Amino acid sequence: MKKIIIALLAMLPLASMAQNTWEAPTVDSTQIKAEQAKKAKAEAQKKLEDAKYLAGAVPEIDGKVVFTLDRNVPGKTADQIYSAVYGALQALTQEQCEFPNSKISVVNKGEHTIAARYKEWLVFQSSFLSLDRTVFNYTIIAQATDGHIHCTMERISYQYEMDRGDSEGMSVKADDWITDKHALNKKKTKLYKGSGKFRRKTIDRKDNIFDKICKALEIKY
Repeated sequence: MKKIIIALLAMLPLASMAQNTWEAPTVDSTQIKAEQAKKAKAEAQKKLEDAKYLAGAVPEIDGKVVFTLDRNVPGKTADQIYSAVYGALQALTQEQCEFPNSKISVVNKGEHTIAARYKEWLVFQSSFLSLDRTVFNYTIIAQATDGHIHCTMERISYQYEMDRGDSEGMSVKADDWITDKHALNKKKTKLYKGSGKFRRKTIDRKDNIFDKICKALEIKY
């Protein structure tokens, strides 16, 4: 009997160790707070980025979509501004996304005015498995005066999936597709899925083009 009691007492520490291997998982509050902060930052950043494309981002003149670049160019004459902008618009016709018929259509050197017409691919998404893009048409009209440039991007239209055999595709003007009325919900807080992607990419491309013109003029966009 004494030996049995001794043996049981010897096993107690082992039993205690076995029981201690089961425990409730600990919660790392620091990690949870860090993840919550990261998520909140990402959501705030997305809202900030989306705001760029919401109400008022696509201006209209008499019902037509017209983006305008209007900047002072200190220290440059109308001739100098005209020459720099002509070079920027000509370079634009040679970009990889352009169709061969993108060109500077007409100029008036006396009035320092340039009109250029572009036809290019505007890419929404590109991957190994899929390519989502539209033909993008627009006109740029630039007028230089001493110390100033006025430039518009207008007459914008799209031909989307016109070459697909399983659908009719879509040919539409920006005036009827990417305005606040056609691309935003009633509260003006979200982009519609269809027209919204056209609006977003058009604004991005407009910013890209105007930035190129400003760089050619050595001013900030």
